[in-house]
Amino acid sequence: MESHKSRTPRTPRTLDELDTQVLHALETDGRAPFSKIAAVLGVSDQTVARRYRRLTAEGGLSVVGVRNAERLGTDFWMLRLRCTPEGAQTIANALARRPDTSWVALMSGGTEVTCLTRPRNPGDHDDLLLGKLPRTPHIVEIRAFQLLHGFFGGARGWLSKLAPLNAAQLAALTPRLPAAPGTPARIAPEDEALVAALEADGRATYPELQRATGLSESSVKRRLTALLESRAVFVDIEYTPELLGYRVAAALWITAAPAALHSVGEALASHDEIAFASATAGPSNLVATVVARDTAGLYAYISGRLGRLEGVQHVETAPFLRRIKQLKYRQSR
Repeated sequence: MESHKSRTPRTPRTLDELDTQVLHALETDGRAPFSKIAAVLGVSDQTVARRYRRLTAEGGLSVVGVRNAERLGTDFWMLRLRCTPEGAQTIANALARRPDTSWVALMSGGTEVTCLTRPRNPGDHDDLLLGKLPRTPHIVEIRAFQLLHGFFGGARGWLSKLAPLNAAQLAALTPRLPAAPGTPARIAPEDEALVAALEADGRATYPELQRATGLSESSVKRRLTALLESRAVFVDIEYTPELLGYRVAAALWITAAPAALHSVGEALASHDEIAFASATAGPSNLVATVVARDTAGLYAYISGRLGRLEGVQHVETAPFLRRIKQLKYRQSR
């Protein structure tokens, strides 16, 4: 996998209403021209471009193309690796360099690595779970959870819960895509170079995509449109919740009564504090990511809204210590 220089984002001194609106606009349509975003927000093109550059330089904002596992019918696995303290960082960095991982974090005081992996083929899955990880020094325990059903996350972004854009602005920026086909989507081998370029930069221009693929501009436009309309790929943003004042995050491993699994998952998806929620196969049957402004807010959520959900039998909370990789690999310090 191509290496990236280490960069520690600096949170902007102030994140005002326009900043959050620009973020939400990009979450809604990551490839929207600055001129369109500016017209919807009632500001100049230069203002939007300046805010975007500031968020990118100071806040770690990236716009990236993402393969839609649900539409492609591919498996996602969440791995929990309990490690010795001296080996956790090295293991996390090694996982972050793999092309089949999209998220890696140090958890629970630095003795656990959590990893989201999407095997490109069954051999990748077997190589990681049955080959490399069991033979890796400093790994004490491996727990694997297959993601079965997404309740929130993926193409549904968390900023929509904060609603910095009003309904009219959101409608103006939302791409008008045809209904998704009933059959699973696919990425043809000849489109792999195009998808890889989008994964590196979701806002890559058509000339940049031409250079990356060797295709004509008309072919790039046609193939990109087909990928987006089939939902094989969507364009997302990645940033740290600290940008918005949410400085505490944790993974929640939840066990719900089987009959209540779906209702608990739907309830989690409706909570403003939940940025991701999925049913899993494994020792617990739900995993969620919760964000809070501070430790008191995290406690209030766990003991309040989550604790009152009927059907929840057990909750394990694993605070994030450090994000090592999001969708686009940037090593964190």
